Amino acid sequence: SEPSVKKAAGICGVSILTARNAYVRFRNLLPLWLENRFETHRNMIKEYDEMLYLPETLRKNKRHIFEAFDFLTFDYGDAVYNILLPSLEHYKKRLLDDGLENLHYREFSRFLAIHRIARLRSRENTIIRFWNYFDEFMKQYRGISRNSFPLYLKEAEFRFNVPVPEHRFKILKSL
Repeated sequence: SEPSVKKAAGICGVSILTARNAYVRFRNLLPLWLENRFETHRNMIKEYDEMLYLPETLRKNKRHIFEAFDFLTFDYGDAVYNILLPSLEHYKKRLLDDGLENLHYREFSRFLAIHRIARLRSRENTIIRFWNYFDEFMKQYRGISRNSFPLYLKEAEFRFNVPVPEHRFKILKSL
């Protein structure tokens, strides 16, 4: 796997800020590359499913359901493409204003379980493998802002779709 920002700074003999800025630049280049790749393979979509992602530290309290990141994952030719869906946070205030918090959390959780967007052929598939990969990938970070989340999602998507580090390096270098 690729080194952390701190380790990369040491390897390259640059400041941590310079290494961090390079990682940010790469993360900003990936969405367009992934979009173009998906567009050329759009006719190969096999399956899709919706994911509600919460960082592991927030999963214990049901009140954090509104802070989940909601995205749609497509499987095309054993690769994935993710589309971030609108935030659920705007529902939170409306549901909490009437004082029936527990009822609303329970009903909202039930609604989300029933109204999923999905077309899966089996329980073991590329999408589930990506979600497991993504969950592990995100554990290395100590909190990511809502604004930065899409770039980390795309970085994980890129790493998953291009598993060989040397191939990733060539692609990033070309970008």
